Amino acid sequence: MFLGIEIGGTKLQLGLGHGDGEILSLWRGTVAKGSGGEGIRKQIISAVPELLERANSKTTDLRGIGVGFGGPTDDGTQSVIKSHHIDGWNGFPLAAWLTDLLKLPTVICNDADVAGLAEARHGAGQGLSPLFYITVGTGIGGGLIVDGEIYRGCGRGAAEIGHLLVPINSEVRILEAWAAGWGIESRAKELGCKASPTVRDLGELAATGDFVASRVIGEATTALAFAIRQVIPLVCPRRIVIGGGVSLLGDELFFAPLLSKLEVNRFEAFAGLTDVVPARLGEEVVLHGALVLAKQKFGG
Repeated sequence: MFLGIEIGGTKLQLGLGHGDGEILSLWRGTVAKGSGGEGIRKQIISAVPELLERANSKTTDLRGIGVGFGGPTDDGTQSVIKSHHIDGWNGFPLAAWLTDLLKLPTVICNDADVAGLAEARHGAGQGLSPLFYITVGTGIGGGLIVDGEIYRGCGRGAAEIGHLLVPINSEVRILEAWAAGWGIESRAKELGCKASPTVRDLGELAATGDFVASRVIGEATTALAFAIRQVIPLVCPRRIVIGGGVSLLGDELFFAPLLSKLEVNRFEAFAGLTDVVPARLGEEVVLHGALVLAKQKFGG
């Protein structure tokens, strides 16, 4: 059995499992941003005994730990490079800290990468390779899975689609600035929203025909389609799986317009080779991936 941990900008989850697509015991908490990385580490210290007690288990029953971290990580040093959301993580030796805490071998990786691994093994990408995973939430992350393994480039990550430059109406920004949650909300303010609407609020407004809401969500799907059209000729994945909170805007506002826009200026030689589908594993996707990662690294 393994311990999986998801450390995000707003969410902390811990789970026990065998890396087979089933979570045997789950602990979920909310991150207090003001407490920084130290506060999250204190949460982990208190959560582990509670999680083990629920499962009637102890640390000696575990073979290792897998972590999906919400930010770039370094494979060589097994440390966090930085968090874009929470202070107190820059350069932190997370794997070594967990190993010292629980006396178990630990492997860490970026959360979008391990989410992609989970969807490839147990979700919408089973049996398909290459698989490209995109999470469209507060930020935008990507993961490339080839033959069941995460592709990590030179060891600090790869497939970071959220940082591709995208032109909309002759203005060039990174994809996140157009299509991530923070980008959509900021764009709505730029265009005159006096309140501070969330993506969900904007989705509800767009469904009623509101001009600004419809425009910013339309820009988001246009930008995402542009970025995906760059991915397909470069990688030619068998499937692209999209998850994250923004994708929950649904078919009418998100997936249908996205798929329609992907047909514009497509590379005909690759037509029909890559499909685009919603993610399947829901809120525990990173945990599932962390457990698979631990299983790959430590056996079982």
